[in-house]
Amino acid sequence: MSASLTDRYVFTALRRVPEQQRADIDRELRASIDDAVDARVDAGETREAAIERTLLELGDPDRLADSYAGRSNFLIGPELYGVWRRTMKVLFTTVLPMVVTVVAVVELFAADVTVGTVIGAAIGATLTVGVHLAFWTTLAFWIVERTGAGLDDLNTPWTLAKLPRYEPGALSRMDLGALLVWPALLIVALVLQQFAFTDEPVLDPANWSFWWPLLIVLIALKGVWAVWVFRIGQWTRPVAVANAVLAVVTAAVQVYLLSADKFFNPGFTGFDAEADLRGWVSLAVIVAVILGALWDIFDVTRKTERARKGIPAQVPGTGNSYSVI
Repeated sequence: MSASLTDRYVFTALRRVPEQQRADIDRELRASIDDAVDARVDAGETREAAIERTLLELGDPDRLADSYAGRSNFLIGPELYGVWRRTMKVLFTTVLPMVVTVVAVVELFAADVTVGTVIGAAIGATLTVGVHLAFWTTLAFWIVERTGAGLDDLNTPWTLAKLPRYEPGALSRMDLGALLVWPALLIVALVLQQFAFTDEPVLDPANWSFWWPLLIVLIALKGVWAVWVFRIGQWTRPVAVANAVLAVVTAAVQVYLLSADKFFNPGFTGFDAEADLRGWVSLAVIVAVILGALWDIFDVTRKTERARKGIPAQVPGTGNSYSVI
């Protein structure tokens, strides 16, 4: 059953409350909402309208959570602090990874490229771009607050439409479908490349004696893992550990084959030996595999920790109050 409007409001407010205070504030906030709603219903309003008006009067759940936690928003100022925080979140979760990825890809085409130089360039870009994003964004908000220019455009009123929706379980049917389709497509592609697409297979056919069957088993286990998570309906530490082990083993197999020059077929004519195309393609795939495994482990671990703290999973694409404006 989907969460009610009150549940969604409380869930959103509790996300920014310290864990040790969460249970008490949950009871206090729900009791306050229920009392206000009952008073409005006694005055003649419908319960649905009473709930909406009560939550609108309470306002942005982020600000309410800060007041409960005793946090003072003095970095920018209470009026723009929430918008500044959401802007920083967007920049550091979208813009920064995109820039670092572009830097890493460009580095792949440099002379004498190695895994170390690519990783070093990525770390350097992360630090440099991160500092600039934080400094210039904060400076821009400071100017807006002091001058008032564009203040009304940034500080838009909070409405109920901006409340996120929350998943009742760990994975939706759509999530499960995606986690089953991708392993199936990878297995099909791995098998078909041996017999179709080109006269010579792209991947080394010698690995069919052991490595490709092992990789197929590992990919299939990811689908089994997804079904397991869907069936139990929650993110748990065993789920996170199993995912981490599977991600590390799968990535290790691919990195070993790529670094030992056993991944691509030596007889494949699509690579230009003079340009060492196979070498930098292998390096690019290594970087992508490592980053993909790290992100997968981080994402599942983060969801597990949030579930452990009693915070339900947010439905992707909902919760416009956490966009920039």
